[in-house]
Amino acid sequence: MKRLFVALWLVVQAGPAFAQEAPAAPPESSAQVAPAPDAKASSGFPPEVQRALDALVRADLKQGPTAGLSVGVMRGGQRWMHGYGYRDLARKLPATVRTTYRMASITKSFTAVAVMQLAQAGRLDLDADIHTLVPEYPVKQWPVTVRQLLGHLGGVPTYDSPSAGNNTKPVTTKEAIGLFADRPLVSEPGTRYLYTTWGFNLLGAAVETASGQSYREYLRDHVFGPANMSHADVDDISTRDAQQAVGYRISGATLKPSRFLDVTSRFAGGGTRATVEDLLGFARAVLDHQLVTRETMGRMQATMVTRDGHITDYGMGFATYPLRGHYLVAHAGGQPETTTLLVILPAEDTAIALATNVEDEAKRLRRLSIRLMETVLDEGAPARGGHFTDPVDAVVHEGMGRLASYGLAYHDWATRGPGMLPPETDLAGAFTKVSALFDRAAIARDGRGAMERIRGAHEPRGESLFIRVGAHMAATVEKAMGAERLRSYRTQGAAGFFADYLAACESLKCPEAERFSPAVRGDVARFVAGWKRAEVPALKRTRLEAAKDPEKLWPALKEAAVRAPAVRPDYTDELLTLADRAKRKPSVRMRWLERATELHPESMDAHLAQAVGLMEADREAEGIPHVREAFETPEGSLVLSPAGFLKRLLDTRSPRVARGLLRAAVTLHPDAPELWDALAKRERALGDAGAAKNALAQAKRARQVRAAQEARAPKAPGMVTPAGSTPGMVAPAGSTSPSVPVDPESPPEP
Repeated sequence: MKRLFVALWLVVQAGPAFAQEAPAAPPESSAQVAPAPDAKASSGFPPEVQRALDALVRADLKQGPTAGLSVGVMRGGQRWMHGYGYRDLARKLPATVRTTYRMASITKSFTAVAVMQLAQAGRLDLDADIHTLVPEYPVKQWPVTVRQLLGHLGGVPTYDSPSAGNNTKPVTTKEAIGLFADRPLVSEPGTRYLYTTWGFNLLGAAVETASGQSYREYLRDHVFGPANMSHADVDDISTRDAQQAVGYRISGATLKPSRFLDVTSRFAGGGTRATVEDLLGFARAVLDHQLVTRETMGRMQATMVTRDGHITDYGMGFATYPLRGHYLVAHAGGQPETTTLLVILPAEDTAIALATNVEDEAKRLRRLSIRLMETVLDEGAPARGGHFTDPVDAVVHEGMGRLASYGLAYHDWATRGPGMLPPETDLAGAFTKVSALFDRAAIARDGRGAMERIRGAHEPRGESLFIRVGAHMAATVEKAMGAERLRSYRTQGAAGFFADYLAACESLKCPEAERFSPAVRGDVARFVAGWKRAEVPALKRTRLEAAKDPEKLWPALKEAAVRAPAVRPDYTDELLTLADRAKRKPSVRMRWLERATELHPESMDAHLAQAVGLMEADREAEGIPHVREAFETPEGSLVLSPAGFLKRLLDTRSPRVARGLLRAAVTLHPDAPELWDALAKRERALGDAGAAKNALAQAKRARQVRAAQEARAPKAPGMVTPAGSTPGMVAPAGSTSPSVPVDPESPPEP
C-alpha cells in the first residue's frame, strides 16, 4: 500500500542557521555505517538473518544520495537495530539507534491512541461533535465527530496553499486551531476520505480538554511512558538534544540542509520526535495491548468505510491494508528534515521502524520495509506477480491475487490478531458471485468494467466478497494442510493458493457450491502449470537484483519466457530495481529498462519506467509512446487517470520528466483542466512561454467542457468547493482519495 498531494505544499523558508550547502556523500561512501557498537540485537535474530538485514540496507543505501538512516526490526522477543550514515554530515556525526528524528505524521498514531484511551475511560465520546470539545472550532455546515476525524472522514480540509503549511514560529494549541478554523468543510462528513493534519490537530485539542493536561503532558504520561519511549517528546527547539538529526533535502545529486519549519502548528498531526527504538517500543505496546484494550485496538486497526461502502485503507490513526497476504498496520511521515515509516504486522508479532534525516524518501523506506519483511517473515523469498499475454488472463489473475491477499491477511488478522471478519450470511452465494467476477466472456466484453468490479470486490459495496471467500479458503487450507502452508503463497503466487484450496476441498468434502465454477478451476490449473514451467531455479529463493551476477541470469529469463509465453512470474520490479541501481551508468540503466519491456510488454510499470528513462536522456519523443502503452494495459486504464498522473508527479524530481509525462497525459485526457494547468506551470518553469500560454488556453477550454457536463448532470450530495480551490478538483462524495507516499502514506497494491 497503499496512494497524492500534500507534500508539494510543504514549502518553507530557509533559516539563517542553514545558510551553507552540504554536499552529498560520494557514491562509494554514501552508505557509510555507524560504528559497530551501535548495532543492537537483543535476544537477537540468528546471525545469518542479521547479516541479511544489514546487507540489504547497505545495498539500498549505495544508490544515494543519503545522509543518515536508523532501522529497527522486531519479531516476538527478537530485535535488530542499526544506524547508518550521518545524522550530521558537516560534523561527521554518525546516525545511531539513539538518533532522534522528527516523526512527522506517525504522530497521528500517538494522538489516536490518546483519544481512544480517553474514550475507554468514558472521558470522551467518539460520536461527539468536535465543537463541544474544542469550542474555538466554529460550528460547521455539518457536525463533525471525533470518530470521523480519527479516520480522515470529517471533511476538514488540509493545507490548501503553500503558505498554509509554512509556519516558522511557535504557536499555542488555540493558535494552531485558529490557522484553519474559519475554513468550511470540503465534504459532508462520512462521505469522503480526505487526509488532513488539521483534523488531527482538533483531536489533539480534544485530548487536552478531556484530560485536563497539555498534549505534551498527556503523551508523556499515558503513551510515551507506558510504551518505554524514553526519548520521545514533542518537537521544538527546547526539547531537542545532542542526538537530534540535522535534516537534508535532495537537490540534484547533492544534499542541502532542510528549510526550517516549526511544527507546533501541526502538533497532534505531525509534531513529535523519537528514535527507532522508541518506535519499536510503541509497536510492542500496540501488539501487547498495553495502551488500549485488545478490542479497542482491533477497532483502530479496522479500515473505515465511507457512507456508500468504499474502504479507505485507514482505521483510527493507522493505515491498514493487506500486502501479499500480510495484514499491515502502518503510518508514514514526511516533512522538512525527515521521512519516517512504522509498519506493524499484528498477526505475526512483527514491526519494522525506519527513519531518515532526508526528505521525500518515502519510496526508499517503503521498498526497504518490504525487503526487511521478506527477510524476517518469508526467509528472503521474493513475492512476484504474474505475467500474462492474454488480457483476460491478466484480469482473472488480478482477481485471484487480490482475493488471496485479502483472504490470507484477514484470516490471520482475525485468528492471530485483534481483528474480526465480516459476518457470513450466504457463503455459497458468495462463491457463485466470485466465479461470475472471473467469467472470461464477461471480461472479454468489458475488460475495464471487469477490473473495476474486481478492484471493489473486497469492499462493503461489493459485499466484501474477496474477504469472506478468501478467509474461508484460508481456514479450509489451514484445517487440511496446517497453518505453515499458508505462509507459502506469499512467494508461490495466488494460483497455488487456489489449487491447494481445491485439493483441501477434496479431502474435506466441501459442498460443490464452494468449489468455484469449472471455468475458474480450469484457469487455476493452467496458471499453476505455466508458473512451474517458467520458474528459474536460481531465482526461486532470491531476487534478481540480489544475485551475484544478474547479467548471467538474463538468458535464463528469456528461455523461461519462451517455455511459458502466456503465463509466468513477473520480474518487472526486479528489473527496474537493477535499472535504478545503474543510474550513474546510463547505457546499463537503459539496457535493463529495455529488458523490462521486452520480457513484460504488457506491464504498465515497465513501460512507465522506460518512458521516464528516455525522458531523462532527453528522448521525450521516444518516451511518450511508452506512456500510451502503459495506459493501454488493464491496470493502466484505471490507474493512469488525471489524478493518477498528478500523483506520479510527486515522485518525479526532474522538471523535464514531469513535463514529458504531462505532455503524454494531456493526449490521453485532453479534457482534464488540471493536467493542462500542471503542464502550463512546467512549460513556464522550463522557459517555454509559448507552450505555457497554449496549455493555459487548453485548460480554459477543458474547464468550459467540464462545466457544461456538470451543468447537465445531477449534483452529488454532500459536497462544497472551498474558497480558493480549483473547480473540478474536489472529489465527488463517496470517493476515496488516495494518499501520497509520505504524508499521507500510500499502501501498495495487495
